[in-house]
Amino acid sequence: MRLLLVEDEPTLRTQLRTALQQAGYAVDEADNGRDAEHLGDTEPFDAVVLDLGLPIVDGLTVLQHWRSAGRTMPVLILTARDSWHEKVAGIDAGADDYLAKPFHMEELLARVRALIRRAQGLASPLLQCGALSLDTRSGRVTVGGRPVPLTSHEYRLLSYLMHRPGQVVSRTELTEHLYAQDFDRDSNTVEVFIARLRRKLPADAIETVRGLGYRLAHVA
Repeated sequence: MRLLLVEDEPTLRTQLRTALQQAGYAVDEADNGRDAEHLGDTEPFDAVVLDLGLPIVDGLTVLQHWRSAGRTMPVLILTARDSWHEKVAGIDAGADDYLAKPFHMEELLARVRALIRRAQGLASPLLQCGALSLDTRSGRVTVGGRPVPLTSHEYRLLSYLMHRPGQVVSRTELTEHLYAQDFDRDSNTVEVFIARLRRKLPADAIETVRGLGYRLAHVA
């Protein structure tokens, strides 16, 4: 999953980036509204964490521009503790959720997970495809109750597929959603991690749909 983090305070931005990356997300960053709006217009993100008090262009204006342009990615806005009017304005502008500063990092991570699930029509934090389970809260993957150890890249890839049950996902889409903008996106990277995942999961768990991409199959 790929996120856009927009926060102008350097220390908080670093803390957020570290926590999000440790939770398994690819993270792009912006510290002002102009750059944030450009990234949101040109790159595919699974969710955005957006501070409203930004330099150059404020976060509310950025959000309004995105929604006016038809950008539908889930957006979690960060507001000052007592700025109830910012919360109302953000929701009215198209935000999906809000969090008041200061906040606990675990709450932010839980809200991001929920936004991404809801965007795919999923209610439970436990994703299942037959005997294959992925707990988005703990990052634990099991097959028939047996733990499956995965690297961060393998987990990110499997998580993206499990958030899209029954859907065919192209190699281009996987590349765009699994890696930040500054990642060296070698054309064979996705195939390498698909191959590694297939060695750890039951046979035929990941189907190749010729000419289209990959699909997660029901695991018996």
